[in-house]
Amino acid sequence: MGLIVLDTVFDPVAASIMRSRLETAGIPAVTFDGHIASIIGPGVSGVRLMVDEADEADARALLDL
Repeated sequence: MGLIVLDTVFDPVAASIMRSRLETAGIPAVTFDGHIASIIGPGVSGVRLMVDEADEADARALLDL
């Protein structure tokens, strides 16, 4: 299956923590656009937190999204 955007976070550190929580629970996750946020500043460009669409329900439940 393909990747879906689980959430867009405007704090790169928060996105990293969320990704780590998912991975610790056995749900593979990736972040995209974190480098842009570090260049132009937080709050301007969001960091996309992405998971496989098969893991979406479990990931949302874990992160209360």
